Amino acid sequence: MPDLDSGHIFLTTMAPILPGAPEDNPHSSHEQRVRMALARLPTANQSPATETGPYNSPFTRNMRNHLARMFVLNDVVYNGRVGQNALKAQIEGDKPFVPQKVDRLNAPYLIFCADVDAITEDGDALPATLTRAQQKEVRNSYAHKLWETMREELIAIYSNCYGFENVKSADDFADYLERCHVETTMPFHDYYLELPRFNTLPLKGLLYGVLAPVLVGMVALLFWLFGMQALPILGWPSLITWFLAFLLGGVAAFLAVKFTLRNGEKPLAPAKYDDLPSVLKSLYIQQKFAEFFIENQGASAADLHESFGRFVKDHRPADRHSKTQKPGVISSSDLKNVTS
Repeated sequence: MPDLDSGHIFLTTMAPILPGAPEDNPHSSHEQRVRMALARLPTANQSPATETGPYNSPFTRNMRNHLARMFVLNDVVYNGRVGQNALKAQIEGDKPFVPQKVDRLNAPYLIFCADVDAITEDGDALPATLTRAQQKEVRNSYAHKLWETMREELIAIYSNCYGFENVKSADDFADYLERCHVETTMPFHDYYLELPRFNTLPLKGLLYGVLAPVLVGMVALLFWLFGMQALPILGWPSLITWFLAFLLGGVAAFLAVKFTLRNGEKPLAPAKYDDLPSVLKSLYIQQKFAEFFIENQGASAADLHESFGRFVKDHRPADRHSKTQKPGVISSSDLKNVTS
């Protein structure tokens, strides 16, 4: 299903950037101001180059973002002429020196891509499926969360985009993002420890369902062509049977194609520990357990049992909301990166 897979919303929005420059600062175009605002956003502390930085990404201020990216798209990429067979082009009079129509954007666009937990309240379980209306509720809830946690940065960026001048509240921002929303048909990630049960297509059953009436119709047509007005044993009129069988085959083919498309749109179920709090907790426990393993090399069974009891008490593996790694950091070794 577009936008939803493995319990996550894969959000893509395209906001057209205003032409020209603002009246109060005619020396910088709106596009340049967007680029400068994006350049001022700190990146997450998730690499050796940034992990000691004093500031973290504003997208880490909520507990739903798995991935977030903003960039300016000036125009679509030109992939060259649409190729075709040289002989066919010669016969049809296609002149390779005459330029073909080239797709262009009508303005530069601010692209926002995000992969977020498909929930409306923090702590909710990830859903296996959502209706389109429910997906919209998730997007609206996420937009509200962004407005609550990074309103200043959003205004600095989106104030250079068409239509944002009327955005004054979280509801307005949610409506604005909804107008800019485009469907996403390629998910960005998954965290499966075990592969899910895929939505396999019953190909043989579909083929039999389509071919069986067609085969009956062909047999009935042959009988009619050889002068037999009724089918042997059954006694059905050959011509009517041929017509009805082919009609049934056409209906079956239509339904089979529709079923195939719907089956392909079914989202995969979320993994057991696929929500962001679980992912952060697993990163924290992974690092702490590695330290525990090293520290208890050669320990006796009794000492190991006692140490593991302290480990469970201190780090609370079942609690996703405390003793866990904060979003946007690469390591739990520094206490400031840990939620106590």
